Amino acid sequence: MSAPTGLLAQVRDLLVAGAEVYAGTPFEARLRRASDRLDEPLRVAVAGKLKAGKSTLLNALLGEELAPTNAGEATRLVTWYRHGQTYRATIRLTDGGHAAADFRRDAGPIEVDLGERTVEEIDHLVVDVPSARLETLTLIDTPGIASLSTSTSTRTLSFLAPSGDDEDETPADAVLYLLRHLHEADVAVLEAFHDEDLAQATPVNAIGVLSRADELGAGRLDAMQSARTIAARYRRDPRLRRLCQTVVPVAGLVAEAAATLNEEEYRALARLAEAPRAERDALTLSADRFANAETAVALTPIDRAHLLARFGLFGIRLSASLVRLGAAPSAGRLAAELSQRSGLEELRRVLQSQFSARAELLKARSALGALNALVRQAPVAGAERLVASAEQVHAGAHVLAEMRMLHQLRSGAIDLDGDAADAERLLGADDTSVLGRLGLGADASEEDVREALLASLDRWQRRAEHPLSPQPVVDAARVLIRTTEGLIAEARTRSG
Repeated sequence: MSAPTGLLAQVRDLLVAGAEVYAGTPFEARLRRASDRLDEPLRVAVAGKLKAGKSTLLNALLGEELAPTNAGEATRLVTWYRHGQTYRATIRLTDGGHAAADFRRDAGPIEVDLGERTVEEIDHLVVDVPSARLETLTLIDTPGIASLSTSTSTRTLSFLAPSGDDEDETPADAVLYLLRHLHEADVAVLEAFHDEDLAQATPVNAIGVLSRADELGAGRLDAMQSARTIAARYRRDPRLRRLCQTVVPVAGLVAEAAATLNEEEYRALARLAEAPRAERDALTLSADRFANAETAVALTPIDRAHLLARFGLFGIRLSASLVRLGAAPSAGRLAAELSQRSGLEELRRVLQSQFSARAELLKARSALGALNALVRQAPVAGAERLVASAEQVHAGAHVLAEMRMLHQLRSGAIDLDGDAADAERLLGADDTSVLGRLGLGADASEEDVREALLASLDRWQRRAEHPLSPQPVVDAARVLIRTTEGLIAEARTRSG
């Protein structure tokens, strides 16, 4: 459906009115920042437990090795990667101040010099990167949850689900949450920042990533197929369905290597692929053998250690197989194959469909949440009018009604019997395009689209008008009728 520009304009006007109500107070600047945020790229946080592979995945999404993956001080801080004209690092202090930071980048990630400042004095780091991929998304790397350092875990939880007096809304518009296995701790963390309040994560703005997916299949060539089966099971898990939009399996190390592959690495993998099968199979039997075994394969111990660190055993096996079979005759072709087979391209499609296509909606939700949080914190004369106006915006915006209904379907608050899956699809649970919402393929004709739209309209009108339909079902059907009518209008515009 069309982008909710009207919603964004209403929210902007509401924030301007709020700034006038709070004029002369410290809260005026907070509302003006919320208004400015509407013009900024969507903010997507990458979160998960310690060693889930957050920084590795972030590097893959960036297309270059920027985020440190070791256990240095920088990995204990929330770090924003945003678009800029040149590389630059800035330290944002807990007292509200900021300072430029020296940084070094040799062959690997950026190393930021914190100077004499301790981690406790720093709120977060900002790294500007001249990257087209950051023009529409600001990516935010967060420290590992369930870290041995309580303060490190607390820093991430406070960022994702703030509850203090200063900022009661999350700075992130959406969240990529990395899972290695589905543990109760992961569900608990997701629940911590899942809330009915507009600023917090709901299925609309949270995506689960089954990270380090190749390890689930012990590095076998069919490991990603096993990971897809597990991810599909997680998508059906009622605990995750109400917290995440979907779950996508990604072999993060392979994805990062694909995004940053160089010619020297390709030549080393080609030498492995050219080796006799018996020697190749013996060498790649385990990570330990690959690193340490005596072999006639033309790879030095240093070469092997580098490949293992960059690709992992699964990536090495997969790359050698692709080169040997002729599917990757060049470094560029190998990078493309690895990107596809790692799950990275699937994740990019989900990000585009679920986050980028809903960017204005997600930013509007964050802004409304900021306003609601402020009114709760500091009620002043005139604030009640802001609350009433916010409620009117929320009630009148159909995209927000779709969001609420999707949450209700996922949480079980609405029971549509056998129609629930079709309702979720129509609401854009998997794809926000007209064809995706209707469950049609890319080759669908205009007639196919027209027939599907009319069938959808008839279906939900009958549900709304059925005398035995309970009121929640009637309300849901009316939302779906309006969604279908919007799709009909969009289809007519495109066809003529």
